[in-house]
Amino acid sequence: MFGLGIIDLLVIVFYFILVIGIGIWASRRIKNQEDYLLGGRKFGKLIQTFASFGQATSADGPVGVATTTFHNGAAGIWSSLLMVFSTPLYWITSPWQRRMRVLTMGDFYEERYGSKNMAATYALVASIGMMGLVSLGYSAMSKTIVAITPKAESEFTDVERSEYNLSIELSELENKDAVTLTEAENERLKELRTVSPTSLFSHIDESTLIWLVCIVSILYAVMGGLEAAFYTDLLQGSFIILLSIMLIPFSWSKITEIYATNNNESALQILHQKLPESFFEIFGSPTILDFTWYFIVAAALVAGITVVTQPNQLVTNAAAKDESSARFGFVTGVFIKRFCTILWGVLGLSSILLYSGKIQNSDLIWGYATKDLLGPVGFGLVGLMVASLMAALMSTATALMLTVSGLILHNIYRPLVEAKSEQHYVWAGRIFGALFLIGSAIVATQFTNIFEILKFIWEFFVIFAAAFWLGLKWRKANRQGAWASILITFGLFYLFPVLIPNTFSDIKTNDWMLLRTEPEPVLRTYTARDIDVQERNDEIEKITLRTKSGITDLAIPKKIEVGDKFTKKFIQPSKTIFW
Repeated sequence: MFGLGIIDLLVIVFYFILVIGIGIWASRRIKNQEDYLLGGRKFGKLIQTFASFGQATSADGPVGVATTTFHNGAAGIWSSLLMVFSTPLYWITSPWQRRMRVLTMGDFYEERYGSKNMAATYALVASIGMMGLVSLGYSAMSKTIVAITPKAESEFTDVERSEYNLSIELSELENKDAVTLTEAENERLKELRTVSPTSLFSHIDESTLIWLVCIVSILYAVMGGLEAAFYTDLLQGSFIILLSIMLIPFSWSKITEIYATNNNESALQILHQKLPESFFEIFGSPTILDFTWYFIVAAALVAGITVVTQPNQLVTNAAAKDESSARFGFVTGVFIKRFCTILWGVLGLSSILLYSGKIQNSDLIWGYATKDLLGPVGFGLVGLMVASLMAALMSTATALMLTVSGLILHNIYRPLVEAKSEQHYVWAGRIFGALFLIGSAIVATQFTNIFEILKFIWEFFVIFAAAFWLGLKWRKANRQGAWASILITFGLFYLFPVLIPNTFSDIKTNDWMLLRTEPEPVLRTYTARDIDVQERNDEIEKITLRTKSGITDLAIPKKIEVGDKFTKKFIQPSKTIFW
């Protein structure tokens, strides 16, 4: 059923029942807004650790890191590790946020600058940014679970079979030497790339899955508030750690089974023997030259300035019973995520060796590996992985939902609707939370890929960074200065980049504004591995074929053997400077 075994389905159903039960239990303990939004400020170090870990780790984490590592080697872990060097800053800021004694980050702007309008503006901007983050998790989770439950070719409908055939045709054209393609084949290739047919069809519809998880999240978190979210984070955090570890021993076992030449060879030794040396460069890898040491330092500095202004950090720290619990729990939880990130990267490297050439959409790597490695084992392991992916999403979604619920309730709704009972405001918060999760699900179903969602949320909280830090550390910071920083930053990052090209349409075609980078080729010397030898042989074969056909007069490169030193040229893509 749904491409899963009975035991797998039972594991998923049991997980749903458990988290909904926790939500119902916690709902009986809610008496006021503080109980609902901050759980009564009573959580110790253990709960705070898993709350921090859960709200920082969504389904897009493992899926995204595995994808970037699959494409770019070990350097791909920087897609998630960029903020690792700013993590110690949380040791300082976490007690500050507990000490503020406010319900939301919007309250800080209201109390520090005496402006309800500033608090409402922050609440609105933060709600949009948080919605983007949750929709990103929805999308990553659904794509991965879809890959875990594929249809067999014999189960395709006529429409699915037609699209599948188109995807096979596209793959064949893309694998051909571009120089040898006829004019008709080039036109067909462009047409198929526009259509972008898929070769994977699942028993589970992505949109249906997103709405199912959305409804379950609403049932337990909207009713139970932050207490339900934090107690389930303890459960869900354990699931995420399990998710991070589970696939690695099975992938290593398969690697040794396929590639080991003797009993003493380990999977890590085989990976180093088979994969290009460039795939193990962490800093300045030629596949991701952007991730140099100075870029990482700059990114860590920017992250340290902006991440602390995100509203979910205040909620997590403010819910602790004391400053020590806030500090220890938040920093420990974030460091656990950093450790798990390394494990996700290890799986990505293993997947390169196991699945290169077998998968067209790299977003499906995690799901494909789950089906391939855990499916034959049975014992409900695939169901456990599905539950873990859902747990990774829901732990983040519920924390952000309660964060946004508090912002809208306390900084927008309550100033407009005054003098109501605590129960009225609690139920209003529940409604806002449910609407937030529903809105996130709608966003996730409207975007076609994860990258589009990332662009949707990029750099959101830089708008309020100056007002936050100066408000904390500079006594002379005032309302006028804070508004100036907010409006100028909004203009520079969002308004002007949209307004100027639309107002002055000629600017889009101005030669000077269309300037592109002209990157120099990057030359690196490596020791040849098996895959390097294979790539060189393929290159020699292609150039020989072109030379015989009179298509090219390029010199045929020299053959290499495993262990030889060779120089490889990397051509970086040209990028626009202004757009």
